[in-house]
Amino acid sequence: MATLYTHSDRNIKLTWVYITGFLIFVIFVGYVFAGAMGNSTILYGAVIFSIVMSFGSYWWSDKIVLAMSGAKEVTHENARELYHLVENLCITAGLPLPKIYIIEDSAPNAFATGRDPEHGVICFTTGILKKLEKAELEGVIAHELSHIGNRDILLSTVIVVLVGFVTLLADWFRHWAFFSKRDNDNGGGQLQLIMIIGAVVLSILAPIAAMLMQFAISRKREFLADADGALLTRHPEGLARALEKIAADPEPLEAANRATAHLYISNPFKGKKVSKFFMTHPAIEERVANLRGMEVG
Repeated sequence: MATLYTHSDRNIKLTWVYITGFLIFVIFVGYVFAGAMGNSTILYGAVIFSIVMSFGSYWWSDKIVLAMSGAKEVTHENARELYHLVENLCITAGLPLPKIYIIEDSAPNAFATGRDPEHGVICFTTGILKKLEKAELEGVIAHELSHIGNRDILLSTVIVVLVGFVTLLADWFRHWAFFSKRDNDNGGGQLQLIMIIGAVVLSILAPIAAMLMQFAISRKREFLADADGALLTRHPEGLARALEKIAADPEPLEAANRATAHLYISNPFKGKKVSKFFMTHPAIEERVANLRGMEVG
């Protein structure tokens, strides 16, 4: 039988697979650019930097995400009702109480972060606290606790940092290649030109591949967290109604950006139609239909 921890071990393994892949990717990029520029120092720098970024993303990715979102921690004294809702569901789930953060934003949304259940964080917008009823908010909390129990949060927050870094690296590549091409026109070698072309192609394809990976992981984990959250509350309708309200709200979330969008319970960008292939979340209609089709004993 599926439990709140069914996918925990798998997500831990996947996290280390992605971190290892990131290490290999950055070292390969360093090798390409070291060859293009004829400077082996670049390769050594790439190795050191990739190691620092990989382990930094594991230990500090939650703090980076919270800082990017402008979230502020709250306590039992200044958010008693919310604190008790989270505490009661944690007792039911057998999870330690996560830290609770608030984003001052009228758009309703929420996300979880942290590297493990002992360092978990749930973050809510002020909009979701004002616009949802108690049963609906419990459904959202249970969904986010499911991410924590399954360690989705470790995988997803590490990907935020790595995808963001790959995107920045790609921008640097393109700027470097532009100026290197100008130097090459003034007398560079053929091998250097090939390296520059390879670097440009790599700079275009790498962030696209990273983002597609991010989207695919995000869509799958949302279905799993919906199901586990409904099992936790024994009330799928609460989460279903919450998702409908969040999706129907017209306000975009100002605190969200491309790197953090997949963390939220629902797509934080409103009014932008994109191909299903590039969506960070499954369609709300599919999620609601799955929840209302569940049989909870």
